[in-house]
This record gives sequence, C-alpha cells and structure tokens, in this order.
Amino acid sequence: MDIRKARASDAAHLARFINMAADDLPLHFWRKTVGPDGDSWALGQERAARETGNFSYHNAWLAEVDGAVAACLLGYAAEDQPGPIDPDTPPIFVPLLELEALVPGSWYLNVLATYEAFRGKGLGSALLAYAEVIAAAAGHDTISLIAEDTHQDALRLYTAKGYRQVARRPVVKDDWDVDASEWILFTKPVGIT
Repeated sequence: MDIRKARASDAAHLARFINMAADDLPLHFWRKTVGPDGDSWALGQERAARETGNFSYHNAWLAEVDGAVAACLLGYAAEDQPGPIDPDTPPIFVPLLELEALVPGSWYLNVLATYEAFRGKGLGSALLAYAEVIAAAAGHDTISLIAEDTHQDALRLYTAKGYRQVARRPVVKDDWDVDASEWILFTKPVGIT
C-alpha cells in the first residue's frame, strides 16, 4: 500500500469517497443543488477538483494498492473560533456544524472511506495513523471526526485506535433516506496510541 496526496484528476474517486463516508448525504445535497435535470456527480467532482474549500483535493490523500485507488483520507483544520451557524444553513447540516464547533482548532478528519473490494486489509488503520502525522505536522494536538451510529465497523476501528466519544446529536433527515439516528463526535490527542 502507498499513500499519496490527491490530485485534481482524482475528483471522481474523491466524490465517491466523500459520498460513501456520509451515507449519500453529499449526493442528496448535490441532487438538490443541480435540480432534476442536472448532473449531481458532476457537481461533486467539480467541488473535489477545485483549488479551495474543505472538500478540495488539496485536503485529501489516497491509499493505493498495486496502483489502484483503494481508500481516502480527507481532513483539514477546524476553525479556531467557530462563529454562529448561519440561519440559512439547511437543517440537515446543523447537527454536524454544532459538533464541529465543540472541537475548535482540532484537525478535522472529515472523510475516511475504503472501496468495498479493499476493506479488511488495514487501509483504514494506516490512514488513521497517517492523519496523526498530518495533524502533528500542521501543529494540531487533537484530531476530531464525526461518525454515524450505524457505521459499526468504523465505530469499532475508532475506539480501537484510541478515539473517544465526546458528544452526540440527532440526525436531521428531512427527505434524506438514511438509517442512522445519531451523529457521534470522536476526538483523539495526537501522538497517543
């Protein structure tokens, strides 16, 4: 396995990984944004290929196995002083923003996802360890992440790697079809195994 920085040309992979990590919530949002005649995946790829923004390829790393893209890590610095949530924010995103605001200044691990064919091979563990290197190099002393209560394999992995649950918020579903009922915020001090 090799880990490399993502490139703009990886946008199709990044859009899939971003969507996988959040149970189709990004795709749901992209569909609403482009409307019934638009290409939702194209919007996701456009967002991943841009130079700025949290979901930019600049914030992503890919694990490859035998030259094939297998898994993704995407993260960035959380705001040091989060402001109030914009009243125009779609309600579906408010619980996530509330949880993110609880860990100001952390390195926020937004996406950890592995293609199904490569699961169970230690890629998630390797990318979690790599996240600590990135966070420490950027001067952060804590990593934070948010997971759904239905992602049992991920929850076991985070707990096994020293992450602890610090808060929960109910999932706001609106017309998003998902089984999850809670978002769970985890944190881990950087450098603690």
